[in-house]
Amino acid sequence: MTHTTLLPHYTSIIQETATAAYLTTKKQLVDYTDTNTTDELWRNHNHPTTQATNPDHNLLTLKHTIADHLTTACILCERRCHTNRHTTTGPCHTRDTRITCEFLHTGEEPPLIPSHTIFFSGCPLHCVFCQNWDISQTASGDYLNPAQLAERITMRADQGSKNVNWVGGDPTANLPYILDVLQNLTINIPQVWNSNMYCSRETMRLLSGVIDLYLTDFKFGNDTCAQRLADVDNYVAVVQRNHLLAAKGGDVLVRHLLLPDHFECCTKPVLEWLAAHLPSAVINIMAQYHPEYHAASYPELQRPISPVEHRNAIEYAEKLGLHLL
Repeated sequence: MTHTTLLPHYTSIIQETATAAYLTTKKQLVDYTDTNTTDELWRNHNHPTTQATNPDHNLLTLKHTIADHLTTACILCERRCHTNRHTTTGPCHTRDTRITCEFLHTGEEPPLIPSHTIFFSGCPLHCVFCQNWDISQTASGDYLNPAQLAERITMRADQGSKNVNWVGGDPTANLPYILDVLQNLTINIPQVWNSNMYCSRETMRLLSGVIDLYLTDFKFGNDTCAQRLADVDNYVAVVQRNHLLAAKGGDVLVRHLLLPDHFECCTKPVLEWLAAHLPSAVINIMAQYHPEYHAASYPELQRPISPVEHRNAIEYAEKLGLHLL
């Protein structure tokens, strides 16, 4: 099977035989008021009507309103820190949205390029080996008005972009801003959620009907490594759950970054779970690890991946019948 066959929804939008999910969501009227409580807003979520009190309200605007509510005691990621991010920076290093850069990226996976990548600062994971630590572990970059970014997305589409690629750091903490941008956007272009998938269940519910392709990062095969190397709890259950939810609402392309001496504890269980639960997903086994950030303090992380380690991982994935990029 070709990668386009395995990414059918995403491909059909590029071929202009289908509509991006967010545009469909915009057409679904939902009856709610801006004074509704969060619980009331959730009750109205996914209950479209033909007669909304406010014609400017639709499912996308409702999702934005809920996401904004969730940041007052933030539960957008599974740290569930309850920080009021309207006034305080959370452990993800994010308060206000900051964009570090945006450009046409030609270094992503072949089905995605050229990809309009929009990089946010901040991340809910604190990986000691982070390759983008300068933006993920600090608050950096500048704020761009959502309407202005929507115009930039349209400009990049005219320049040849195949998609809008929300990345970072990680996009999770910036969900209200992203939904605001999409309210200002009108073109039929796939939306890509490029994330470590440590999102909360609430965030995944809001992404449903908005995201066309989940470009995921499945790092660890056990919670011990996740806690030791990324400072997060309950990693495996959260990321597995979110991959299953993603597969219900869009196409899935999974990245797995090989770590030195982590084949048995991380690579094998990740690949085995994917083969058992997401056999139709496209998998990219990545060998570009090199020591960065605090990796020098961890003995096994002080060297790059060897060609033998990469070959062993590829052969094991092929044995499991996974669809490799």
